[in-house]
Amino acid sequence: MNKRVFNPRAIAGGTWPVLIHVGRISGATYRTPLDAHPVDGGYLFVLVYGSRSDWVQNVLAADGAWLRVDGREIELATPRLIGEDEALQALSDEVARPPRLLRITEFLRMDLVAG
Repeated sequence: MNKRVFNPRAIAGGTWPVLIHVGRISGATYRTPLDAHPVDGGYLFVLVYGSRSDWVQNVLAADGAWLRVDGREIELATPRLIGEDEALQALSDEVARPPRLLRITEFLRMDLVAG
């Protein structure tokens, strides 16, 4: 449902950050709208569906991705899974924390590539 209905609409709307990543098997370029939270030196992604999601596995295999946010593309590298404590410390106080009901314990952090 997300890939066929929500994602194309979110991408076309231009209001969601869009992660651009390469398929680890297909080599195809994918665009996935996500919540991307700026943190010191990079971005943090809440893994609502866990670290086994295709987009997470693609980013880890490629060792990076691009993020389209606010009309520009930003290169991100050094993806790594981090735990809840480290993630919540990195997020600014203005960012809403994931509801405990969702039991989210994994997050993905990536660094900005200087350029």
